[in-house]
Amino acid sequence: MHTLTMKFGGTSVGTIEALRSLTEIIRQAQRRAERVAIVVSAMSGVTDLLQEGITSASEGRTTRYAEIEQTLRMRHSDVLQALAPGEASVVMAEVGGLITDFVGFCDSVSVLGEVTPRTLDYTMGLGERMSVRQVAAVLRGAGIPAQAFDSTDLIVTDDRFQDAAPLMDESRANVHAKVFPALDAGKVAVVTGFIGATRSGIATTLGRGGSDYSGAIIAACLDSDELWIWTDVPGVMSTDPRIVPEAHTIDKLTYREVTELAYFGAKVLHPKTIRPVSELGMPIRVKDTFHPDHPGTLIVPSDPDSTHPLKAVTVIRNVAAFTLEGKGMQGVPGVAGRTFDAVARAGASILVISQSSSEQSIFFVIPDRNAAQVASAIEKEFSREMARQDIDTVMYNSHYTIVTVVGSGMRDTPGVAGRLFSALGQHQINVVAIAMGSSDCSLSLAVASSQADDAIRAIHELAIRAAQPVAQ
Repeated sequence: MHTLTMKFGGTSVGTIEALRSLTEIIRQAQRRAERVAIVVSAMSGVTDLLQEGITSASEGRTTRYAEIEQTLRMRHSDVLQALAPGEASVVMAEVGGLITDFVGFCDSVSVLGEVTPRTLDYTMGLGERMSVRQVAAVLRGAGIPAQAFDSTDLIVTDDRFQDAAPLMDESRANVHAKVFPALDAGKVAVVTGFIGATRSGIATTLGRGGSDYSGAIIAACLDSDELWIWTDVPGVMSTDPRIVPEAHTIDKLTYREVTELAYFGAKVLHPKTIRPVSELGMPIRVKDTFHPDHPGTLIVPSDPDSTHPLKAVTVIRNVAAFTLEGKGMQGVPGVAGRTFDAVARAGASILVISQSSSEQSIFFVIPDRNAAQVASAIEKEFSREMARQDIDTVMYNSHYTIVTVVGSGMRDTPGVAGRLFSALGQHQINVVAIAMGSSDCSLSLAVASSQADDAIRAIHELAIRAAQPVAQ
């Protein structure tokens, strides 16, 4: 039997109009697949409201979370009255119970004056739990049998609150036992995104934006034939259309390409989405809820027939570029390792690394929010070397941006890198560091933030020209 799993983001379930579009998408999907499961986010803006409410409670601002309570009740009630009037009172009682839980947690946090990651995970996952009940009722109101499921009963995770990892074997067993009977009975399974629970039943979240990730987890647990990600853009774009109006939807990407794009700032997919489905070779399609006839972007394990050496350009802003240098570093084992250990202890991730061939300097880029802690950690780690002047200084500058060009064709197309740097040089753009991704399908450049948009435009223009194979 053909099984199709689809994930819908917050904008796809955020309004009455969006939910009507979702209903028609489900109706069409049932003509394509015998089994249909959907993973849904909270209504757009709800997770932010929940986080704001719990934060205001920790600061003693009780009136704010009381206002949020009323907003949550009104938004969900309006949808149910419009699209599922026959079930509105029953479903709203369930949703209202979850909102009451939220208020109770806010009251407790207000008394304690602090909020823990465990408390945040419980409260921030309530939006999805409200959403599945609402979406299932809307589908039933349109004559489509549907059953709501909480991922806290399905996805088993570790206890790393705010960024939990799934335990796939146990999750698969739960999904098989609890979801398949509903699918085999002809129902659409409506599953919460973003959340799971530990083995002891404590609610966790998979990180912000984790609904894509949980969609892939559910798809893998169901051994789905396809995973479709529904969002508010017509697929993966070649770059940000706000910077380059000529940006276009990319027809096809490989797992590696889309992973690099997600890691380096593209917002369409969560960076971990590919992991659960990669072993199955499951195709993923990214589509627009509001333009469902658009083919979107197909994501496949590999694309040996691709003739596009450069497919997309993305950007990470608000980064800090560090330089560690000194003649005493040359030939000394362990300097790079100690540097990266110090960065890790400061809680930062390194985005780009470059080292001089003389081993006298190391250059790396991290998120700007971690810059002060990283500088302090490195200075502490190398205090003796700095005192002996083996290491001259640790410098960092927060006025850089990482621009990354992605395309698996870069490996096998002669002259692409040369034309890339020539295009940047023609626009007077200075590149301060270069790093090739380990997958060989991305090239990252650190440039001054003031030149980032010009760099994106120059590379995107080159990418369009480079769509034709370079003459041998």
